[in-house]
Amino acid sequence: MSVNCVNCIFVYAIPIRLANLKIPISVLVLIHNRNQEVLLLERADRPGFWQSVTGSLDEIDEPLEEAAIREVAEETGIDIQALPLGALQNLHHAVEYEIYPSWRYRYPPGVERNTEHWFALEVPPSAAIRVAPREHLQYVWLPYQEAAQKCFSHTNRDAILRFYDNLSALK
Repeated sequence: MSVNCVNCIFVYAIPIRLANLKIPISVLVLIHNRNQEVLLLERADRPGFWQSVTGSLDEIDEPLEEAAIREVAEETGIDIQALPLGALQNLHHAVEYEIYPSWRYRYPPGVERNTEHWFALEVPPSAAIRVAPREHLQYVWLPYQEAAQKCFSHTNRDAILRFYDNLSALK
């Protein structure tokens, strides 16, 4: 079966959704504050692996922005609706990457690649963070350069650096 992603131009040839298997379309939300600090979360299933908020669509037709809002709430407890309008930005950038072989069991058979759509969310430096203990052990705020170095994922690192490079170019 092929499915057109309602959020982008990609067409996916994937089996009919099987219960509890992930859709190979995800969001990455770079949470930052005005002090140029980035929030990173340590994965519970891989201690020492630090990342931004990430997650797959729950349904193939779930809008990307809704997935970003849902994932931020689930992983950090932040209610985006309570933040100023425009706090969540769609960066209109997507990358495709190979799914780690050890994580492919989470996806339908034969799925080896994921498309990740990037978002940024500005929060106040005093924002209260509540990690989801099933997903993350702890969180840390780091200057963006340190955060980029600490990420285990090259796409997460690239999202941070690209975001701040674009901010610098606007000044």
